[in-house]
Amino acid sequence: MLQRPDKSIPGSISQFYATRLDTYDEMYAGEGRLLPHWEALTRELDQLGSEGLERRRQEAQRLLRENGVTFNIYDGLRGTARPWQLDPIPLFISAGEWNVIEAGLMQRAELLNRIFVDLYGPQLLLKQGLLPPELVFSHAGFQRPCVGIEPTVKRPLVISSSNLARGPDGRMWVLDDRAQSPSGAGYALENRMVMTRIAPALFRDCHVKRLAGFFQPLRDRLSRIAPQNRENPRIVVLTPGPYSQTYFEHAYLANYLGYTLVQGDDLSVRDGRVWLKSLEGLHQVDVILRRLDDDYCDPLELREDSRLGITGLLQSTRLGHVAIANPIGSGVLENPGLLAFLPGISRYFLGEDLKLPSVATWWCGQERECNFVLENMEKLVIKPIHRTRGYRAIFGAQLTSAEQAALRERILHKPHLYIGQELVSFSTAPSLFDGQIEPRHAILRSFLVAAEDGYVAMPGGLTRIAAEQGELVVSNRAGGLSKDTWVLSNEPVKYVSLWRKLADNQVLPFRDEPLPSRAADNLFWAGRYVERAEGTARLLRAIHLLRREQRYANGDLSKPYLYSLLRALTHLTGTYPGFVGKEGESLLEKPWGELRSLIQDEERVGSLASTLRSFGQAAMTVRDHWPAEIWRVIDAIHLDWSDDEESPGPGNFRMQDRLDQLIMQLVAFSGLTAESMTREAGWLLLDIGRRLERALGLISLIRATLVPSMDEAVQRQLMETVLVICDSLNTFRRRYHSYMHLPTVLELILMDPHHPRSLAYQLDCLQQHVADLPRDQTSQRLGDDERCILAAYTELRLANAAELSCLQEDEGYCKPLDDFLAEQAESLWQLSEVITTTYFSHSLPPQQLAPQHQDEDV
Repeated sequence: MLQRPDKSIPGSISQFYATRLDTYDEMYAGEGRLLPHWEALTRELDQLGSEGLERRRQEAQRLLRENGVTFNIYDGLRGTARPWQLDPIPLFISAGEWNVIEAGLMQRAELLNRIFVDLYGPQLLLKQGLLPPELVFSHAGFQRPCVGIEPTVKRPLVISSSNLARGPDGRMWVLDDRAQSPSGAGYALENRMVMTRIAPALFRDCHVKRLAGFFQPLRDRLSRIAPQNRENPRIVVLTPGPYSQTYFEHAYLANYLGYTLVQGDDLSVRDGRVWLKSLEGLHQVDVILRRLDDDYCDPLELREDSRLGITGLLQSTRLGHVAIANPIGSGVLENPGLLAFLPGISRYFLGEDLKLPSVATWWCGQERECNFVLENMEKLVIKPIHRTRGYRAIFGAQLTSAEQAALRERILHKPHLYIGQELVSFSTAPSLFDGQIEPRHAILRSFLVAAEDGYVAMPGGLTRIAAEQGELVVSNRAGGLSKDTWVLSNEPVKYVSLWRKLADNQVLPFRDEPLPSRAADNLFWAGRYVERAEGTARLLRAIHLLRREQRYANGDLSKPYLYSLLRALTHLTGTYPGFVGKEGESLLEKPWGELRSLIQDEERVGSLASTLRSFGQAAMTVRDHWPAEIWRVIDAIHLDWSDDEESPGPGNFRMQDRLDQLIMQLVAFSGLTAESMTREAGWLLLDIGRRLERALGLISLIRATLVPSMDEAVQRQLMETVLVICDSLNTFRRRYHSYMHLPTVLELILMDPHHPRSLAYQLDCLQQHVADLPRDQTSQRLGDDERCILAAYTELRLANAAELSCLQEDEGYCKPLDDFLAEQAESLWQLSEVITTTYFSHSLPPQQLAPQHQDEDV
């Protein structure tokens, strides 16, 4: 533990750190000599002290949490969103050293591109004996249907990535390569955003190279590979969905680059072209930036059980109608067995040796190399050539004799499926853990993008550090942290922006991106869930308030009042039988167990916790549509209501406070969406969902409380409570003073078109929104959705509150009101069904919502 022993001694933090190193460190050269480009950081550490550094770490985590930066841990539908962890101490790379690293990375990306083009084209490497056919054809990443697809550009491999580590000799070594859909660039950008917030002076004084110089060429390259419409191509980001481990990055990059985020069902192939299904109809897609593994991209020609890809995508690629970055089949470049043959391939294709050496690798498909691996197993790292779920490197030194024997048998059975690699004791970097600075092994993931005359490297990349001191496995999935990587410049760095320059008097035409039908579906349901949660929370709060005031214990008058609210809760949430019917009679006397379930049981459909979870899932799916402030409210709701076992039993004052807080958050969400979202198709569907659900909830509440025949005093209490739940009591008092009877209550909460909580207001908004939905402009007839809302609104406007309030003595309830509300509810449910079938795509079966990405160790 590298705790500063004496805060009064200048430089003691860095000096004490140097005394505890037992391997090559990024900050110190041999014999404890501080490298010059780290001096600015050590001065910063001395000024901050341990407490200041810890405050900086906390500030970084707060910013990451507010921005919703997560890394999902795969667990089916209940995957855990782990907060992204950023170490406040960046990794420094000097300008001179970066020039060497950059040249080596650019050479390597060019080489990988040549290999890709050759393996799916002339296959000269196989014919010349530079690559064994068994190594290539046995690898799961080699997609035979892609053979013969002619690339339309010189460098079809748009993005390349390599994992680097510094060896004990001080040189950077390449551990492996990523070419399928490399993850981490978005996280690197977010890390940079946070670091410039928490250490602005240090960032400025160190002359750190900016990352926008990478993303600008990326956007340009994606436009240039478009087979048509290159001046203004339609580019989409294809994601497996919100349960993907790196879904945050998918949404973040789509938002940052200005592209539409889509899932497989949002796209369709017709007449050999790829189309985006949206509310407005079909839009041709020119370029797909995919974050989906090769196998899942096309169920017609690749993995037939995939429900995440686009049927016919490969054929559209063959016809040259769509470009994909990276091309399908590029996963073959991630075969670690290729590392053993890269030096010879480099000399063959480029006429030069590798500038960045790979870690020593032996492919067991060759007899001599296989014998070497088997004889030196305890000194090597053994890896299968396929990266599959549960993939992990095997450290021979950590195996027992029995485990070594079992591994040896597996290798001898299929030697071509295994490699052995040198166990490299790579360098450490200073990292903050538990308020102390410790050396942790670090790996740098680099990123490169193709350009017209070569490749452009991101200055730096994503650095990851091990979770434990001395641990060689570096992975965020295993609990590791990330670092921002600062490539230093010898002179002040010019500001680089992703925005293009225009003439002062030039105005670009407005381009409204189409809303994918799946995004529309999730926005619609996000609106419904947020209103459903608010209505449930308001009713629960009224019940808890009644218990705290203990009014129902003062006589028979209050029991019917409480029982009516409990039955209303069952009707509102749809959690039958609940408090309704004969089975509910016993629960009415002791309701707290049922209430506890209705508040916190996530597995019970209709409960408050289940509704909030569904809201969070819908909101996560369309997170690229939320402004930052709205996302913070969503995240706050998730934090406050996840994994909380607080009992809502009698006398629980904290539950009352939690319901108050939740209602305030839900209202804040609705207010922010009204003020911060543009009135485009996304907001339209969100507000339709909200208005529809608020109307249905209000109808359900009134039918359960004000329709049944009650004692006059109980009815007055219920009317007052309904007004409180509808946030209408103050308005009612101001209008009607001390008069409380059913017709006036109905006049306000049903028929007042100017009251935001009334049924009339919801139907008026729905009528306007439905009229604005895209539809066939050639037809003069009303659509089914327009007829539904017109019928409901007309019936409401023609209704008379006094007539609806007539009590039928022989029936025991207010039949005219009940019949009227039932017809209104029927029209609204029909409207919901029409909107769903007309505008939305269906959801995927749950079994394949989120396959584990092959690049899981971001």
